[in-house]
Amino acid sequence: MKVQITTVAELGEVIRATRKANNIRLDDVASMAGLGPVFVGDVEYGKETVQMGRVLQLLRELGLTLVVDVPVSTVPHLEKIRQRGGLVRPSIRKHMRSMKE
Repeated sequence: MKVQITTVAELGEVIRATRKANNIRLDDVASMAGLGPVFVGDVEYGKETVQMGRVLQLLRELGLTLVVDVPVSTVPHLEKIRQRGGLVRPSIRKHMRSMKE
């Protein structure tokens, strides 16, 4: 089932419901995902400033997938970015070039 998410709190609700449906304690899922229980609690309660990478770890551990429905006009731009190997900050790109030389 797909659930539309428009806030961090809504994502937290889905995460908590999934965890509860699977009878997993908060500290157990935190440990399984390599995260702290305070962080998992923050996510479940919708803390706005949680780190996205760590949220994605938690989603993976729970078997959840994050999908973004993008407009068709976005696809060519996204493909171009991915063909280039993704986005890299200009300062890092410059450093990478100097390392190749």
